Amino acid sequence: MKRFMKTILISLCALFLVVTLSPSASALDLPSVNLGFTSFMDGGPPAGPGYYFTQYIQYWTSDEFKDPDGDALFPSGTDEELTAWISLSQFIYQSNQAILLGGKWGLDVIIPLVSLEMDYGTPNGPPDNGSGFGDVLIGPYIQWDPVMGKNGPVFMHRVELQMIFPTGKYDAGKINPGSNFFSFNPYWAGTIFITPRLTASTRLHYLWNGENDDPGGSANDYRAGQAFHANFAMDYEVLPKQLRLGINGYYLKQVTDSEINSTGVSNSREQVLGIGPGLLWHISGDSHLFFNAYFESQAEMRPEGTRINVRYVHHF
Repeated sequence: MKRFMKTILISLCALFLVVTLSPSASALDLPSVNLGFTSFMDGGPPAGPGYYFTQYIQYWTSDEFKDPDGDALFPSGTDEELTAWISLSQFIYQSNQAILLGGKWGLDVIIPLVSLEMDYGTPNGPPDNGSGFGDVLIGPYIQWDPVMGKNGPVFMHRVELQMIFPTGKYDAGKINPGSNFFSFNPYWAGTIFITPRLTASTRLHYLWNGENDDPGGSANDYRAGQAFHANFAMDYEVLPKQLRLGINGYYLKQVTDSEINSTGVSNSREQVLGIGPGLLWHISGDSHLFFNAYFESQAEMRPEGTRINVRYVHHF
């Protein structure tokens, strides 16, 4: 059992990607969730009702895996390095039909494609499972119209019941694009206009995970713990209706132990903080480009690295 536990910890620790967004490829045992994919002006769509297409490209790399105390998980000779390229294609429909307290319904669908490369020095660890589709995300949501003030919008927000379905590529014993279990990851997102040019945004998620019935080794089942995670950002409009600059970040904290064969695993809880600079370029009223960089710290039971995210949004 100890040998199996060690294999699982090493294998799953390398699986963190995305996030997000959330799409799928995990860190220790959590599925991939939205860590840093969204940032500025997150409380509402940029151009009102209609159809939106968003393309995300994210590069994430880590050569440092952390233990429960935030120290190096492996001996220095392991020379572990995980590199991931993540593509998320997002399709959104925002209706103009109010259904709850003035809130208007919408639907969000995200299809991830993930390329993984895991390298070791000595000894070798579990191999990556190459490139493939990750887990599809589907979320019905309610978007409320902005609360208006004398000088424009003051506040806007949304609630989404996001679900992560186990559709991704998966092979027990490897580092996979897919998680092989269902997750429920609802969130609330809001943006406040501190001044007409200065805004602060956040997105608050709670993650519940189902059971993986094919974890590999001698285990019959595996369940990742529950977690809280959040994105946060503040930006200032440098060029009116064209360019916003700011700071962006994310934080993840696992709040319950993961389980093997319905038994809790001690020292299995993940944590990470990422902070960095970002910008939002309004190419036109219907096209918008985001750039965000994140430098991770405070990691526990997961890799700690650097994340670069580019996001293009188009309203039809």
